[in-house]
Amino acid sequence: MLANEKLFHNGPVAFRTMELLKLRASQINGCGYCVDMHYKDAVHGGDDPERLNLVTVWREAPAFTDEERAALALAEESARLADNPHGVSDETWEAVRKHFDDEQIAALVAMCAQINAWNRINVTLRTPAGFYDPVTKASRYKKTEA
Repeated sequence: MLANEKLFHNGPVAFRTMELLKLRASQINGCGYCVDMHYKDAVHGGDDPERLNLVTVWREAPAFTDEERAALALAEESARLADNPHGVSDETWEAVRKHFDDEQIAALVAMCAQINAWNRINVTLRTPAGFYDPVTKASRYKKTEA
C-alpha cells in the first residue's frame, strides 16, 4: 500500500484533487487519523484551509471546480457502498468521464479503494488523530502505557 501511495503522488491526477478525495472519504469513514493527515498534507501542498473546511459541504460551496466535484462525488459514493448496493451512480460516472481520461479514472478508483482500506486499518487500530506531521510524513504519536 505504501508503494501505491508513491505511484498516486506522482500519478496522472492533480495532488490537490487526490487530497480532496482522500479527505472526504476519511471524513465519511470516521478516520480521524486520515482526516488529520490529508487536511495537513493539502495545506502543506498549498491548498487553502478555508476551502478545505468546506469539503463536508462541497455541494453547497462554490470553492470547488467541476473536476474536483466529480472526484468528491466518486469518493463519497465509493465510501458509502452500504447505502447503495448498486455502487457509483450513472450521474457520478458521467461527471467523472467528462473530466478525467481513462488513466486518471483508474487512478481515482484505485485511490478510492486504497483510502477506504487505510481508513479501515486506522479505525480498527484506533490510531489517534492530531499527531501527523506533513513535513516528516510521520506521526509524532508515541503510545504510552496507561
